[in-house]
Amino acid sequence: MKAEITPQEYEAFKSFLQDACGILLGENKQYLVKSRLRRILEENDLNSLGDLLGLLKKSGRASLREVVIDAMTTNETLWFRDNHPFRILQEQLLPEFAERSPATPLRIWSAACSTGQEPYSVGMIVDEFRRQKPGKLRNVKVTATDISKSVLEVARRGEYEMIAIGRGLSPERQRAFFTPSTSGGWQIRPEIKSMVEFKELNLLERYMLGKFDIVMCRNVLIYFSADHKKDILTRIHATLNPGGYLILGASESLNGLPDLYEMVQCHPGIIYRKK
Repeated sequence: MKAEITPQEYEAFKSFLQDACGILLGENKQYLVKSRLRRILEENDLNSLGDLLGLLKKSGRASLREVVIDAMTTNETLWFRDNHPFRILQEQLLPEFAERSPATPLRIWSAACSTGQEPYSVGMIVDEFRRQKPGKLRNVKVTATDISKSVLEVARRGEYEMIAIGRGLSPERQRAFFTPSTSGGWQIRPEIKSMVEFKELNLLERYMLGKFDIVMCRNVLIYFSADHKKDILTRIHATLNPGGYLILGASESLNGLPDLYEMVQCHPGIIYRKK
């Protein structure tokens, strides 16, 4: 990107991004846009953000649109991020569902799963619970979704470099759930990998995922406008089975929608139950 981003270009790109995937880009994030789109501009021989926006408006540019959205929505993540949701899952939710419906499959949705650390962390928690309670929760399926094709490719492989393994994963869990790969990385074990199904999904578009007992939608709603956030939470509510739970990120709260969810204090941590 040879030219600085003008205020007009930045506002136009903010509108494009919000219309395309709902993400509300904050003020003074020009440096982020430049760093994430530099390679795309170079590959398309474009000099400015305005040139890119002009190209995106032309017909037949769906693939370029996907690449731009992918670049702007790809984020790093951690194993067992924030810890509390996984403790609540292991100590409260899994025991509840094991007793409530022992013969019914347990379905969990990891929304905006990025490169797979969250759904695989859920799989590890389920495996540890099964070891503690033999015969319980034999049928658990985790559906993991993200808008980004590139992060889903990484997630489906289930192979991570050591620098990624070290972000939140204990040595004990590394030994229990990973094996060294031929490329020098670490491959998640088949029994955890087979528990998770990855799908491409834009949270603003129609959900064709079925019903869930637990939905984890963490650290993503902060990027949406209030109206889009309300829309997403309303549609997530429709995917939950009666008595199902919604788990948000540590910095996120459920303001409004009192007719849909009730707050559950977990000391520490808060989750929400479908009304």
